[in-house]
Amino acid sequence: MKADGRPMLKLSHVDTHYGPIQILRDVNVEINAGEITCLLGGNASGKSTTLRTVIGMVRPSNGTIEFNGEQIDGLNTQQLVERGISMVPENRRIFGRMTVQENLEMGAFLRNDRSGIQEDMERVFGLFPRLKERTGQLGGTMSGGEQQMLAMARALMSRPSLLLMDEPSMGLSPLFVQQTFDIIQEISRQGTTIFVVEQNANMALSIADRGYVLQTGKIVLADTAANLRENKMMRQAYLGET
Repeated sequence: MKADGRPMLKLSHVDTHYGPIQILRDVNVEINAGEITCLLGGNASGKSTTLRTVIGMVRPSNGTIEFNGEQIDGLNTQQLVERGISMVPENRRIFGRMTVQENLEMGAFLRNDRSGIQEDMERVFGLFPRLKERTGQLGGTMSGGEQQMLAMARALMSRPSLLLMDEPSMGLSPLFVQQTFDIIQEISRQGTTIFVVEQNANMALSIADRGYVLQTGKIVLADTAANLRENKMMRQAYLGET
């Protein structure tokens, strides 16, 4: 929660359609500054569409989205990045024919503060030492886990105040999943607010402050992460317990 009592990001009664098909239905979400908030749900529940709607890839057909008190649902993705929102997309989507260094430079393409860019380059190399060792390597020749690191580092190069993450554990080995979530926590500790979409509910709730559960485009649960871990429906449907 910001000092004036407003959340950093607020979705109010958001509906989203792909053509005639409605995906999101009256979605209400609040992301408080400094927190990690997770959005959980099964396949085709609308999780990724929620992030795409926030970042301007899809326009809501109803409702509003506010960022730091400003309505942003009419802005395009570049305008949102300029205002401090960045996204780590599903399946990484790095530039496979560019080097690690070039991918990181692309993350800062809207910036012209050379000293600040260099500071952030050193910051991401501190978070991801493996990338520093491979600045000249083509992104497409890296492993899935390394590409996930690069996608996260590239997003951080825009110096976002809010980082959106779409399924960061997808396709990763258990070791890389743990490393990825450790780094997400460190990014949070360094001052970036995080909104993460994730199917791995156990892992997401282990690092999140609060969470939402989406089913067929509707928010069906919203609570602290600790309370969601103890919720009976949550334990049966998403945490693999009976």
